[in-house]
Amino acid sequence: MIWRAGVPIAVGLGIALLPVPAGLDQSAWYYVAIFAAVILGLITEPLSPSAIGFIGVTIAAAAGLPFSAAQRAAPGFRMPAEAVRWALSGFSNGTIWLIFAAFVFAMGYERTGLGRRVALLMVKWLGHRTLGLGYAVALSDLLLAPFTPSNTARSAGMIYPVIRNIPELYGVSSDEPPRPFGTAVMWTAFATTCVTSSMFVTALAPNLLLLDLARTTTGVVITWTDWLVGFLPIGAVLLLVVPWLTFRLHPPDAPMSAEVPRWAGSALVAMGPVSRRELGMATLALLSLALWIFAGAVLDPTLVAMIAVSLMLVTGITSWEDVLHNAAAWNVLAWFATLVALADGLNRVGVVAWLGHGAATLLAGFPPLVVMTLLVTLFFLMHYAFAGITAHTAAVAPVFMAAGAAIDGLPIRTFVMLLGFSLGIMGVLTPYATGPAPLYYGCGFIGRREFWRLGLLFGLLFLAALLGIGVPWLQAVNRS
Repeated sequence: MIWRAGVPIAVGLGIALLPVPAGLDQSAWYYVAIFAAVILGLITEPLSPSAIGFIGVTIAAAAGLPFSAAQRAAPGFRMPAEAVRWALSGFSNGTIWLIFAAFVFAMGYERTGLGRRVALLMVKWLGHRTLGLGYAVALSDLLLAPFTPSNTARSAGMIYPVIRNIPELYGVSSDEPPRPFGTAVMWTAFATTCVTSSMFVTALAPNLLLLDLARTTTGVVITWTDWLVGFLPIGAVLLLVVPWLTFRLHPPDAPMSAEVPRWAGSALVAMGPVSRRELGMATLALLSLALWIFAGAVLDPTLVAMIAVSLMLVTGITSWEDVLHNAAAWNVLAWFATLVALADGLNRVGVVAWLGHGAATLLAGFPPLVVMTLLVTLFFLMHYAFAGITAHTAAVAPVFMAAGAAIDGLPIRTFVMLLGFSLGIMGVLTPYATGPAPLYYGCGFIGRREFWRLGLLFGLLFLAALLGIGVPWLQAVNRS
């Protein structure tokens, strides 16, 4: 529709025509206008996100905007060459290629059948009791999460097709009004994928984007292991609580059934014995995980992923034609590369420092921990306004990190980690908050009003766990 393109363009032009705030020059303000238009375009989606990012970078580079006055006045500065170099800088970013490689990993899980086999095994082992099904779903997602940076691919593509059959084995159909058992199974799947998306830095692509923004904005560097250790106590509690609480809120109205593990067993028999490709995929996944954890000082995480993808190609687990046809991976590569460049431009022209100084002035006088708690809470609740976590990360995270860095005494490393940990769990808030949400919202097993109610309830629970467990834990970890 016309409004999808009209709103970002109108807002961008409106910002450009406003008086330039004190502390910024005209070109920096024009850059803010382009950045705002791009972010709104990512929300309204008149074109695909990668196309919007590409257009935004092109316009900014062609106008020579992502450079401060001092940079343009420097001896030897050549605008055309520097503008092109900046526009393509995101494609040389190692984090972007790590995301791309992880998408190839996810494809390997799906194509080899390993992801489906893991989910079926969990259901077979734990499906004798209704609550056991909830923990089977949670464990299945947890085992797949470190290697699947798209929770849409993981939950909607691998978990949902398996659990979609379970309610009907208990006589619960999606064609009838929602019943507690169907609601409990489906909500557990959705809520736990939000938790596992925060558990590992490679479980959600925006996690990696935020770490790159943190490095360029605040200088804070967080490794794969740092992330896991930081979120582990929060995630462990939530993974234990979510299935239990969900099934308490929606006590099953169906008796326990031996049909569920029996059905999972028959589905596993139909899959046949574990194939060579599945074994190869599992071996490479475990090897990559070990190297990410223990070999960070020797091998860069992106290089580990590149080695794993190369071995997938050599061993025939996947083919280069499969990689070429993985439109989602290439789309994310272009999308994130342009977002990284655009976010870097905000820093180059001085907007991030300007916003940080302004926020520091407004928040002066409050205790640093109070300021940090308020900023994290606001960052989390602002997700009600965003249809997707990537747009939220690109638009808001640099501003909040700059504000936090400008507060004297604020533990910036803890603050950055809290912002990062919030990304996955904020996906539980709304039917449009993250990739799998629309699927579960429209599956027929969860009432529309109930989805919003549960989103608010579990969102507050997740936020309370993040702050109540995360703040003291991270303070202790980061002091050691």
